[in-house]
Amino acid sequence: MFEAIVTLCASLEAGPCRDHLLPGYEAAEAAVCAAQLAETPPRTALAGLVSKGAPRCVPVGPALAMTEVAAGVFVHRGAIAEPDMDNRGDVSNLGFVIGETSVAVIDSGTARWMGEGTWRAIRAETDKPVSHVILTHMHPDHVFGASVFTDAGALALGHADLPRALIDRQANYLESLGRLMGAETMIGTEVIRLDQFVEGTAEIDLGGRVLQLETWPTAHTGTDLTVFDAGSGVLFAGDLVFDQHTPALDGSLLGWRAVMAELAEREVAGVVPGHGGPLLDWPVGAADMIRYLAVLEQDTRQALDAGARLGAAVETIAQEEAVHWELFDAYNPRNATVAFTELEWE
Repeated sequence: MFEAIVTLCASLEAGPCRDHLLPGYEAAEAAVCAAQLAETPPRTALAGLVSKGAPRCVPVGPALAMTEVAAGVFVHRGAIAEPDMDNRGDVSNLGFVIGETSVAVIDSGTARWMGEGTWRAIRAETDKPVSHVILTHMHPDHVFGASVFTDAGALALGHADLPRALIDRQANYLESLGRLMGAETMIGTEVIRLDQFVEGTAEIDLGGRVLQLETWPTAHTGTDLTVFDAGSGVLFAGDLVFDQHTPALDGSLLGWRAVMAELAEREVAGVVPGHGGPLLDWPVGAADMIRYLAVLEQDTRQALDAGARLGAAVETIAQEEAVHWELFDAYNPRNATVAFTELEWE
């Protein structure tokens, strides 16, 4: 199999450069791929980048590893780690669902290369078009690979408040990830525009397979959205549910506790968390999250009642949970700070 790529550079003289997948030109023979390129020239212009040569056809590159957690439901499990040069941002879960007529992608990773790897994984399973890319919330490890799919004609969907949240943070996200992962890894990664905004609930029909989208009150973030595949009973929870990876509070502790209580009552076959898994039994899979958030609230209230200052409180809040989670020292102090600030003004 062959695919089309183009080399894009920040500068032709000094780089950095990266080969970008041009989706939709896959073919069994290089000549057929080249003929498609000639007939329908692709978009190769990205802001601030220049092409190093013309698009060309090469053997298909590496796909992201996927697990089929239910019939037609595939999940890539990211590492439990912070983004760095070695993992290139492969630190969150994403997946896709195949219907009778089309495919929907759910989350897209930290950089364009992850969207490209997902595209190749889809093409290894089906030649059906990718009709939708659904973003579960605003954090960069879930949204920055989506341009591959919109380039191929997919509609982008997310919470109605997602565009504003990304506008407010995208520059900082891109700068930080470039520093952590390297400019070459991030080159060509861009924030897409949503085509459809979800307020409350919505449905997507992939042909004999309906996905139910639902937005939530402020919890993990203010832009949380879940995707339920009615055919398999699998719920993509985004970062409303963490497994192994310490939860990251960027919204409301009380809101998150309320959402988790509601999710725990849902009758689903399994839950794909934003990190860990890749598929959790339910509701037993909610237990660790519910316990952690309860301890976080309890300890924060005790610190406030004792008159503790924020700096001292974050050193003690939820410390008993350290043995249960990875990356605890990176995330728990932030969670304690957000919880303290929220409950202080309750």
